[in-house]
Amino acid sequence: MSFGSFGEGGITQPMAEINTTPMVDVMLVLLIIFIITIPVLHQAVPIDLPQVSSQKVEDKPVVIQLALDAEGRYYLDGAPAPRSEVEGRFTATASRNPELHLRADRGTRYEKVAGILAVAQKAGINRIAFITEPKG
Repeated sequence: MSFGSFGEGGITQPMAEINTTPMVDVMLVLLIIFIITIPVLHQAVPIDLPQVSSQKVEDKPVVIQLALDAEGRYYLDGAPAPRSEVEGRFTATASRNPELHLRADRGTRYEKVAGILAVAQKAGINRIAFITEPKG
C-alpha cells in the first residue's frame, strides 16, 4: 500500500484499497465468543419424565354475537334483546373468557357503542372484535 505526498510531485490519486484486517479480526473474535458461549447455554439436565397418555382438550371459545342497529336496538345472537339481558349475558359468561363480536350499523351513535364497550369491560370481557363488511 502506498501513500501519495501532498502538493509537489505530480498528480495524486485517491486510495482505492480497503483495509479488511480490522474486520477480519472482529469476525474472528465474534466466532470465538460464539464457539465458547453456545455449549454453556445448552446445559441440559437429564430428567426421566413420566409417560402419560392424554387427549387433546378442544375448548371452543365462547362467542357472544351482538349487533346494534341505527335506532340503538340490541340483537343478541340474532334475536332482539333489551340492554339488561345483554349486561346479564356479559356477566354470566365473563368467567369463561368469552369473545365479543360487535356489529354496529353505520348510523349507530358512538355513545351506544361506547356504552356497550364500557359494560363489556366492567363485566371483564377483554377480547372484543368489531365485525365489518368488505367494500365492493
